[in-house]
Amino acid sequence: MTPLTLPIAMILCASTMFAQADGRPLFNGKNLDGWEVKGGGNWKVLGGGILMGQAVSGAKNPFGESWPVTLDEKRYMDWRQTQSWLYTKDEYGEFDLHVEYLTAAGGNSGISIRDPTRGSFAIGPAPDYTKTPAHHGYEVQILNMVKTKYPTGSLYLFAPAAFGYERESDWNSLDIESRNDKITVKLNGHEVATHPGDPARPKAGPIGLQLHDRFSVIMFRNIRLRQGVR
Repeated sequence: MTPLTLPIAMILCASTMFAQADGRPLFNGKNLDGWEVKGGGNWKVLGGGILMGQAVSGAKNPFGESWPVTLDEKRYMDWRQTQSWLYTKDEYGEFDLHVEYLTAAGGNSGISIRDPTRGSFAIGPAPDYTKTPAHHGYEVQILNMVKTKYPTGSLYLFAPAAFGYERESDWNSLDIESRNDKITVKLNGHEVATHPGDPARPKAGPIGLQLHDRFSVIMFRNIRLRQGVR
């Protein structure tokens, strides 16, 4: 090997290692092949390989001329808060997941792992908030720049995340390391939450992306998965 070809070979080898470390695309950036929509959300692919979830355009509210609702708060909240989820058709055990997301300040979303129900209790017309994906598997919280008990990066109901590493109304990255004995979350490269998990909950399952309610908009890109890790 000549002195000229050696640096080139090193660059190619490093590129291969980086590609392997980053894992394979879980979302192909073109369509929803390999995914299934749960609930009434509108999930579509934009230019540049961006995935957007939003409420169905022109969907008629169930209250007719009585809008806004003043007397039937529960019915309104059931309508407003019904979720939509986009789930992988395949299921995964131990893995590293990389996701980049963008939502407005205060925007609410999440990433579900190991949920065997595939969000079935979270969708309308009468969602059961005690049986949402966070109660069956695990949900990594997205709540853009809101300082609350479970801010972005938290393992909702299990491990509150360290606050202050999120960018407001901008692209952020989440890296989720799912192991049988531990789940670790990194937000923009900073470890913000970790938990051994509940021994009674599944060790494997699908991966889901949440559209939190009818007034939410969430965008994702560069969704990558690496398996065969320890």
